[in-house]
Parts: sequence; C-alpha cells; structure tokens
Amino acid sequence: MGFKNRKSKREFLGLAIGSLGLMGNWSALGKQSPEPSPAPMKLGFNGSEYSFRWTDGSQYEFVPPAQSDLSTWRDMLTINFHETASTGEKLAEVANRVLSTYQKHGKVVRTNSKPRTASEPAEHLVVAVLGDREFLEAAFARILLVDAVGTVVVYSHRIYGKPAGAGMSEWLDKNGTQVEDALMKWWVPSLASLQ
Repeated sequence: MGFKNRKSKREFLGLAIGSLGLMGNWSALGKQSPEPSPAPMKLGFNGSEYSFRWTDGSQYEFVPPAQSDLSTWRDMLTINFHETASTGEKLAEVANRVLSTYQKHGKVVRTNSKPRTASEPAEHLVVAVLGDREFLEAAFARILLVDAVGTVVVYSHRIYGKPAGAGMSEWLDKNGTQVEDALMKWWVPSLASLQ
C-alpha cells in the first residue's frame, strides 16, 4: 500500500470491530429525515422574485416560481458571463455580438450606450423583439462589467400564440420604458456570487 502512516493489524482489527458496532445503527440512520435540500437561489427584479432554474456554468436562468416549466415561461432573467471580456473594448465586442445575433433573429427596437466615466466602465443596452411561429419575445439586454467580467443580463418577456404582434406591441407600450429603467439600475450579481 502507498499510505505512509499504516496501522498495525491489531489497530486495524480494532477499528473494524468497533465500526461493526455502528452497523446496528445504520438502519436507524436510514429512517432519519434526509437533509433538506437547499432552497433555490432567488433574485429580486422589478418587484418580482425569480428562482434559479438552470445553468451551464457561464449562463444562469431564473424564472418566477409560478413559471417553473421552462417550455412555457413568460418572464425570465438570464445572466451570461464572458470571462475573457475584462476590458471596455472586449465588452464592446460582446455588445456587438449580442446586437448582431438579435438582428439575425428578430427586430432591434432600441440600442443605447452609457459612456465610461472616471469611476464607471461603459455599459450597453440592446432591446429587441425575437420570435418564431409559437411566440414573440421582448429581450432587454444590458451588457456591463461586473468584477472585471463581461456580463450580459437579459430580461425577457414572452407572449405565446398567433398572432402575438398586437399583444407584444401593447405590452411594450405599457412596460418597455419601466423595464429598461429597472434593468439599467439593477444590481447585477457577479459570477463568483452565483457559483
């Protein structure tokens, strides 16, 4: 054996016999209540609570507790981390990729950039309407540096069914400005805090 601090046979037998005394208690251990599973991570945004639903390690998705079926959610917060985007220039590249993706898959409604100041790095915003035959989705993407990590936080709202255009226009007229303001003021969690 490769262990340097080996026990003598006598000590080993003593440990083995002593552990046999625990075996009678194993069945009792099996009857104890299991440890409660930790509560899902929650975030508050725009007056609503969002519960963690999925991650691949660089993307985290949160939905309201009542919308736990990821195939039919209506409101979602998605946070994507781009660890290689640690400067303003790299962050601008991420923002341009988000913009390009939204242009390919829908209609960009609005873009905006908050210039860098002496104390704050630049931030970017892309608002788009995306969709397919089953739904339309308003996506509000804020692109910023959080603890020197490029971060894209997206609030999305979906309307299902056909035609969804009138419903989406009405929703954007009623909620668009307020959602954008809330997103741009929201405290965005860091990658380290979500891990």
